[in-house]
Amino acid sequence: MITLTTDPIDVTAALQYLQSEQAGALDLFLGVVRDNTQDRPVDRLEYEAYDRMAISEMQKIADQAHERWPILRYAIIHRKGVLGTGEIAVLIGVATAHRADAFEACRYIIDTIKQTVPIWKKEVFTDGEVWVNAHP
Repeated sequence: MITLTTDPIDVTAALQYLQSEQAGALDLFLGVVRDNTQDRPVDRLEYEAYDRMAISEMQKIADQAHERWPILRYAIIHRKGVLGTGEIAVLIGVATAHRADAFEACRYIIDTIKQTVPIWKKEVFTDGEVWVNAHP
């Protein structure tokens, strides 16, 4: 499951999707919009994406993770649009037989997405805004 959406992320639906009788571990990472960055209050985040390329790149990352770890199921869901503080911006879920594989695969997926996928984040403050981690 790989999705870009403007809708709120349904954590319960993602967990249901990840469940498998062979899975002894479900690792779930939720990236949440916090109310500050470097002591500056954040009003909101705005995400933009090059949808087709972002989905393709996320699929490549999932395939690479599947080659490295015995993943039974995975879920990658990323929001686009305007998000307020406390909202979930990204969900990464991995189901494996053992916890170490689930932890490692989940971390690999989120770290690689943040480095390579064409999804851009703008932090909006009361006194300005800044694009964060824009990919070259």
